[in-house]
Amino acid sequence: MFSLLGGVFLGWALGANDASNVIGPAVSTKMLRFRTAAGIAALFVLAGALLQGSSGVHTLSGLTDMGLTRAVISSVAAAAAVTIMTIFRLPVSSSQAVVGAILGIGFFNRNVNFTGLGKVVVCWIGTPIGGTVAAILVYKVIALLYNRLNLPIVLSDGLLRVGILAAGAYGAYALGANNVANVTAVFVGADYLSMTLALLIGGLSIGLGIVTFGRPVMNTVGSRLVRLDSFSAFVVLLAEALTVHFYTFLGVPVSTSQAIVGAVLGIGVLKGASTVSRKTLAGILFGWFLTPVIAACIALAGAAVFL
Repeated sequence: MFSLLGGVFLGWALGANDASNVIGPAVSTKMLRFRTAAGIAALFVLAGALLQGSSGVHTLSGLTDMGLTRAVISSVAAAAAVTIMTIFRLPVSSSQAVVGAILGIGFFNRNVNFTGLGKVVVCWIGTPIGGTVAAILVYKVIALLYNRLNLPIVLSDGLLRVGILAAGAYGAYALGANNVANVTAVFVGADYLSMTLALLIGGLSIGLGIVTFGRPVMNTVGSRLVRLDSFSAFVVLLAEALTVHFYTFLGVPVSTSQAIVGAVLGIGVLKGASTVSRKTLAGILFGWFLTPVIAACIALAGAAVFL
């Protein structure tokens, strides 16, 4: 059981970094308190992991041959890379960290499934673009319908609060369904965990990360990149959830960070490019580049020491 701590560490790191993606806009716009939002997100992450997490686990567990030691090394390497980025308040791709670590092990083994890798990388490129397009479309459609309602301010605020809560819960469900593979797929590939146990442990550890260390990255997504109003926050959360859930049906773990940053940029496009902080965006993109590299290097170093 001690070997599973690497997976639990990774789940915790993933939840801490990705909490901003499912509840950050809701908290930063003060529509929900952190503890309320985090508790709801943790519950829906677990539901998503248990109900729809298995397809992503199948994809990642087939990227390379994994023994138990290799699974632990890759989990710790990915978790360390994500935790470093969380400390720097950067929303990064846990999927990239995991795949980077798996590749590090794969290169050490000289055994990498490049066919499966190609599918994952193509989806990485498509995720932020999909988030941007989804946000623009969702904004235009919902704004058209919302403006026709002509609601009083009090009723309008209440409706937005309910919408943000529902979109955040949906995003958390999509996070659990899509990203639980990043946490425990290597242990399934190593024949160390059954699918059911892998989904349960992965979902619980992600939820733990959201509740205990989810604050640091929130401001980066919710206010530093583009300052969001309540309506935009609702659109961003819904667009991110739709994008990630789409890839869940394809069986490919993608980044909620990339989806929501793409969605936030979509709002920036609608409201004018000057509303986007280029400095913050550059930092995020640099973090996306570094994350798989750092994870691969740590995994290679671990393999050289322990294998």
